[in-house]
Amino acid sequence: MSEQYSLAKILGIWALAAVPMGILGWLVFPLVAPDFDSDPLGSGVTRVVLLTLGLIWLFVLSMIIVRREEGDLRWATLKRRLRLNTPREPATGVPRARLWLWVVPFLVAIVVVELALRSAIQSAWVSVFPFLAEPQGYSFDVIFQSQEILARLEGAWWFFALFVISAVFNTILGEEFLFRGVLLPRMEGVFGRWSWVANGVLFGIYHVHLPWGMLDNILTGLLYTYPAYRYRSTWMSIILHSAQSVYFAFLVLGVVLGLA
Repeated sequence: MSEQYSLAKILGIWALAAVPMGILGWLVFPLVAPDFDSDPLGSGVTRVVLLTLGLIWLFVLSMIIVRREEGDLRWATLKRRLRLNTPREPATGVPRARLWLWVVPFLVAIVVVELALRSAIQSAWVSVFPFLAEPQGYSFDVIFQSQEILARLEGAWWFFALFVISAVFNTILGEEFLFRGVLLPRMEGVFGRWSWVANGVLFGIYHVHLPWGMLDNILTGLLYTYPAYRYRSTWMSIILHSAQSVYFAFLVLGVVLGLA
């Protein structure tokens, strides 16, 4: 087993990820965003830009940690340290291409949670913790609910580019590299066989910038993490996490093409 992190180090890295996102989402955003009532598009885009900066920081943090631990950032080093490899048999550690098929049932479960249960989960969560409800102007969904905004975005390829950049750092280079690449392989020393559960929970509560969705993110975080843990491949969680980006990319592309 590789050198393991202490609980203090795990929580310290978690804080280095969560605190900047919280600051950007709750302190910086209200200071710099246009008034939501007069410019909901500007407000929404500002929030996306700020949170994307936070996600870029997660990538930078991951690279700093790998560089300090391994001494370089060569692709071979990143592949080994972040487990960017073919899934491995749990018992033998032998790479097996057929293990990619395990992505399918987990993807189905994620689709059920995200599309069928998400609204109910968030409503139940906010009913228990009403102070975590989503404030007006913090939802990106408003962009897709206003015909006026949709008309303004027709032909706005900058909007699609912004989404792609945000998605890449969200579901690959930022959150996945840090949580499943950097943290997960070094959490077994503290949490043992339940390290995937601890990782999924930490991933969920890291979303202090989206507290109304914490429970939903814990559940999906567990679904992302388990196959990455069992089969020792971060690519599996990247594929699962990125499925939502592909889905929304088609929605955003439809908006830009004037098909919405």
